[in-house]
Amino acid sequence: MAELKLGKLPDRTPVKLAITITPDLQAALQSYAAVYAATYGVEEPVADLVPAMLTAFLESDRGFVKAREAALRGQK
Repeated sequence: MAELKLGKLPDRTPVKLAITITPDLQAALQSYAAVYAATYGVEEPVADLVPAMLTAFLESDRGFVKAREAALRGQK
């Protein structure tokens, strides 16, 4: 078997998640989408922005990143 620099790709099967949010959060998300559109000149639906927002949030949470890495090291 060849050794490749690129490892096996992770599962990329989309997972649908249904949530209920407050009206205030919905308004904030709509405002964010409007600012995003003004900034980049592209209108994106809130539903398309939320996954990227969640990813950015999780990647920026140092405590979560450290805990997750420690948990993954413990699984090996």
